[in-house]
Amino acid sequence: MNTPTGTNTMSDETLPAGGAPQEPEQPKKEIIGKGDVLGADEPIRQAGMNWFVLRVASNKEGSVRETLLRKVKIENMVHLVGRILVPTEKTKTIKAGKQKITETKLYPGYVFVEMQLEPDGRIPQDVFFLIKETTGVGDFVGTAGRPTAMKEHEIEKMLKDSRKPEDQPSVKMVFEKGENVMIKEGPFQGYEGTVDELLPEKGLVRVLVTIFGRQAPIELEEWQIGKAEEV
Repeated sequence: MNTPTGTNTMSDETLPAGGAPQEPEQPKKEIIGKGDVLGADEPIRQAGMNWFVLRVASNKEGSVRETLLRKVKIENMVHLVGRILVPTEKTKTIKAGKQKITETKLYPGYVFVEMQLEPDGRIPQDVFFLIKETTGVGDFVGTAGRPTAMKEHEIEKMLKDSRKPEDQPSVKMVFEKGENVMIKEGPFQGYEGTVDELLPEKGLVRVLVTIFGRQAPIELEEWQIGKAEEV
């Protein structure tokens, strides 16, 4: 079936770059998990289907996904619509000794839909209305009234972002050894120093600071320091 005419469901756009904008001078973050996790043995695409990028309203990615999954099951369209993903990353932030867990969408404003198209490349009519009548849904990325399938490398990256995390969490640290920094908080505020060692398990950075003509190591939390050229 053809998508109803007069409805602009597509527009030119490439796959968005992964990851939400990074705020400067973040405290220590530890990746502890990812949302929409997939098993390592799951196929790139199911038979007869392909992956497409659906624009959605900001902060509605999760609710759109849940609603679509529920409607697809109720309407018995699982043979036309497969997986629906919103890759996320959970991080543990340590600041002033306190831990906070946050979940960041890796592709904000987008939902990834695996579905089967008509032979002419259009969305089946029933699927089209099921998706378009969902609150928060925008248009599919594509041209000429037909959604554009994601490229192989785009699918692989998106699915990799949705895989189950490793048993041992990796750690993100803002600073690097040997980097010049300025202390922004604490008793040594205003002093410049050099990063001597990263202590991710404690959420600390050891900085060498010259005090009264002698270098002394000081352990600080990342939020207490900034890059020297930016402070």
